[in-house]
Amino acid sequence: MTLLLIVLAGVVLWAGNDWWRRHQRKAWQRQLRVALVLVEREPIDDAAARALRSRAFELERRLNHEYARYARGAAPGHDAFSIVVEGPVASGDDPPRVAEQDVWGLLRHSYALWQWTRRIDRSAAVEWRGYDARVYLVLRPAQADGQAFVEGESEDGGRVGVALADVRDDTLDLALFVAAHELFHTLGASDKYDATGRASFPDGFAAPEQSPLYPQPGAELMARNLPISPTSERPPASLTELFVGAATAREIGWTP
Repeated sequence: MTLLLIVLAGVVLWAGNDWWRRHQRKAWQRQLRVALVLVEREPIDDAAARALRSRAFELERRLNHEYARYARGAAPGHDAFSIVVEGPVASGDDPPRVAEQDVWGLLRHSYALWQWTRRIDRSAAVEWRGYDARVYLVLRPAQADGQAFVEGESEDGGRVGVALADVRDDTLDLALFVAAHELFHTLGASDKYDATGRASFPDGFAAPEQSPLYPQPGAELMARNLPISPTSERPPASLTELFVGAATAREIGWTP
């Protein structure tokens, strides 16, 4: 009985510490260290991997630029994010996907995701480096004659996000945009698009106060598409079109 109580107390302390650390991320008193782990589901060429590493610095710069727009009282030079690229790491299987939405289905998915990320972490040696969040960007070469596939899912308020992307020269920034979308889910941001996938007004618009409203100057990160007219949208063409809207800023603690 004593041993059981000790184990139970340890679990409670670990859970409490983990909750506190996740909660503290949204206080923005320190820079968040984010691992962007490149995972090769199929081999990609070295040039694409190098380009992703280079563009990850631009993603970090863009997210810090958006933070600075809201955190006007922050100390000069205080950046919100430090993104470290790990890998690429080869993986023989796809990351698990949520199949059932009930409690047991979600628990099974969480365990399967833990197993998958643990294998990747060991290969990339990222397990014990104190990252505040880890985003796994699962890559495969895009088909030359097909539409590139980019999507993701993540733990709401957790530490792990997963994005899947077909890689070619014109989709690298889009892949990183989706990785950032999943990162913000781990910080508590919600999706800003409707059931049809279109950006919701006003929260899913980068500049909902703009007149004329269209085209928008960029894509709100949690909406993912850039509205160019009342009836049409497109994916962001580059990371310069990444914007964090006011509602998302509130959800992740940038504003009251």
